[in-house]
Amino acid sequence: MSEPSGVHALVAGHGDFAAGLISAVEAVTGRGELLEPIQVKGLCGEDIQQLLSERLKATGALVIFTDLQAGSCTMAARRLLREQPQVLLVSGTNLPMLLDFVMSSASSAHDAARTAVDRARSAIAAYGGPA
Repeated sequence: MSEPSGVHALVAGHGDFAAGLISAVEAVTGRGELLEPIQVKGLCGEDIQQLLSERLKATGALVIFTDLQAGSCTMAARRLLREQPQVLLVSGTNLPMLLDFVMSSASSAHDAARTAVDRARSAIAAYGGPA
């Protein structure tokens, strides 16, 4: 993953989730092209699964990042994993996770994604408010 070349992962979610995160990744790193947004407005679970399958095949990506653990994108991706066990699914995606992923020097997208999950967990914090 050390040299940017083509799409390394799909990012799927509700509304403009994917496009928004990828826009932020591009603004911070200039590496937004490593991620492909999947917009699912108006699609049923079966249509989302088909779209993900088509985009994985077209891009050669082996990682799918989604927003909600039990959301329609994640459920469609989980069904897809039965047919494509080489694909890694990561749910609960946030900006620190994607930044770490695109900047990774890991030898594979799978390794980069797993490391990015750890980074994302450590980037979550709460400040202030009543005790």
